[in-house]
Amino acid sequence: MCIKRRHTQCGTMYSVEILVAREPINKKMLEALAKEWHFSLVKGVVDIERGYIALGGEWHMDANNRLIEEGSRQEHLWGFNIYPKEHGNAAIEYISLINIRPAQGNRSMEVASEEVRMSMHNVVARIIPFLGL
Repeated sequence: MCIKRRHTQCGTMYSVEILVAREPINKKMLEALAKEWHFSLVKGVVDIERGYIALGGEWHMDANNRLIEEGSRQEHLWGFNIYPKEHGNAAIEYISLINIRPAQGNRSMEVASEEVRMSMHNVVARIIPFLGL
């Protein structure tokens, strides 16, 4: 099941889904997701095993569940926030409630493992190249 929000604009209905991005996206798409969900940021989840991300949703768990539906395994999913108006390291935060997993050695919302962070960074930098990560 896709996560959707229904809106009426100028008398027409349209749906916004959580975007699963396997290939690079453009700035316009990221800004549209930000406008739709949280204005200044986009919540995302990266599958560090498969090398793609889900963007959008009210909560990171929305994107997390979308990736699970597509066959991802929870132990490879990590949450982050993207700030479309920022550039470089200021454009990403490695913070999410879904990152709290003591069994995997991560006891806080922020990803502690430099190896996991680097894997996340590499995937996000490939999918959202214009952020200059």
